[in-house]
Amino acid sequence: MFRLLRLAPLYMALCLGANAVAAEGLEDLLAGDMRAMVLHDSPQEVPEVGFTDADGVEMGLDAFEGQYVVLNFWATWCAPCREEMPSLDALQRQLGGEGFRVVTIASGRNPIPAITRFFDEVGVTELPIYLDGHQTMSRAMRVFGLPTTVVLNPEGQEIGRLRGDADWAGESAVTLMTELIAG
Repeated sequence: MFRLLRLAPLYMALCLGANAVAAEGLEDLLAGDMRAMVLHDSPQEVPEVGFTDADGVEMGLDAFEGQYVVLNFWATWCAPCREEMPSLDALQRQLGGEGFRVVTIASGRNPIPAITRFFDEVGVTELPIYLDGHQTMSRAMRVFGLPTTVVLNPEGQEIGRLRGDADWAGESAVTLMTELIAG
């Protein structure tokens, strides 16, 4: 037992050193609004909870397996979401395809007509409507405020998180996402 305790500082030093090396390569990419992004040292499992599409069809994040996903939680009543949503739409337009997808999920009570009106008012044309009406997914994924954006790798694991709004069509976000996609 004493031997294990004696090795604990060595283990901690190795872990901290490995984390510093892993973050070092991405440091330059966390510029502009992306400075608020927290990139995890290792991918984190995401709870298997569902959401619905605009027609009420149950879905899960496995529908996007094999793609990097920018998963954004928002609401129609959220002022920062109103500012952010057009840039998420632009990011989908610019990078969306087989390897990348922006998925926005309205969290809480957000009637379809209100979402449609919101999308029309802010000019969203590329993003489908997804709902988490009972906030089951939001709670399971520890979303404590809106907007919150979670970046998922192609295996569906969380690799980063940004709380608050950001310019997702800005140079820093596009560069970060392009580097992630390129691997």
